[in-house]
Order: sequence, then C-alpha cells, then structure tokens
Amino acid sequence: MSIIKLILYFVILLFSVIIHEVSHGLAALRNGDDTAYLMGRLTLNPLPHIDPIGSILLPFFLYIIHAPFLFGYAKPVPINPLRFKNYDKGMIEVGLSGCATNFIFGSICAFISRFISGSVAQYLLFAGFLNFFLGFFNLIPIPPLDGSRVLGVFLPPRWAYFYDRIERYGIFIVYILIFFVGLGFLTNLSNFFVSLIAGVH
Repeated sequence: MSIIKLILYFVILLFSVIIHEVSHGLAALRNGDDTAYLMGRLTLNPLPHIDPIGSILLPFFLYIIHAPFLFGYAKPVPINPLRFKNYDKGMIEVGLSGCATNFIFGSICAFISRFISGSVAQYLLFAGFLNFFLGFFNLIPIPPLDGSRVLGVFLPPRWAYFYDRIERYGIFIVYILIFFVGLGFLTNLSNFFVSLIAGVH
C-alpha cells in the first residue's frame, strides 16, 4: 500500500469516527445536555477528538500486522444523562445517533460509487464499508459501546446496575473480541450492504 493511499484511508477513518462522536454530542444537546457543546466537542476539527491509542496506535498496529481492514475510534464525547429531559429517550437517541450517522454516510458513499470509476470509487467503497462496519460494531451491547446504552434502558434496575459495572472492563473485552475472536461476521455484513447499495456483484 502506497503512503498516499494509506494517508487517504486514515483520513477517511478519522472523519468517520469523528462524525460518529459529534452525532452523540448533537443528540445529547437535543435532549438537554450541553456538556459536549461547552467542551468544544461539537466540531469536525480532528484535534479535540483524537485519541492517541484508538485514533493512531490501533490503526497503525492493524496496518503493521496486515489486518484485512483499518479500524479505530475517537475520544468519546462526554455526556451527562442526568441532564436529559427524558432519560430513557435521551439514552436511546444518543446511543443510536452515531451508528445511524455512519450508516447514512456509508450508504451515500456506496451509492455515489455507482457513478464513478477508478481509484475514487475504491475510496468511496472503502468509506462505505468502514462506516457500515463502525455502525454495526458499535451496536454490540458491550459497555462502553453504543449498543450497551440502548440495552441498559430496557434492563431491570438491578440488572442495569451490574451491567453498568462491566464498563470498567469493557474495553478489554472489546480488544479480546477484535484480536482473538475476530469480526468476520460484521465484515461480511458490512460488505453485503455496501455491495447491495453500490451495485457491486
């Protein structure tokens, strides 16, 4: 892979994780919590969002080991659910907003690729795949992933308490999932939707 191609892939990855996080902040703001807004996180400027491990080291490591795809994450946008006008509605909307944004952006990229050829089409297909993958991955109900915010709303209080306590170990569970279990199902699912929208057979 050429250095230019790698940089472009990295830019697509960074933009994709940033719009995911900004969407969380906007959803929180709509529900009465302006924490992310006051901290300057409702911006597409990458600097406030870059996480040294998730945005740089993890993608670089995946590149070094010749992983089949680049993957990463940005700093989570801070939210204060206690400021939501409606706690359950706020948590569900915030939890789903980032994934929905990735699905929409991925669909747009895949659809546009129908009318473009060459390397630009390949970058659009990569953006489509990556965004679908990010959306599906974040729906996994392991704290701190977005799916856990949604599932937590529907759990009985006692279960929700213990479920929330998993979050301190959640990131390690996620890493084990990535590096030891594999994410082939999500890869195939993402490829299916991108191919369907892009008209790739």
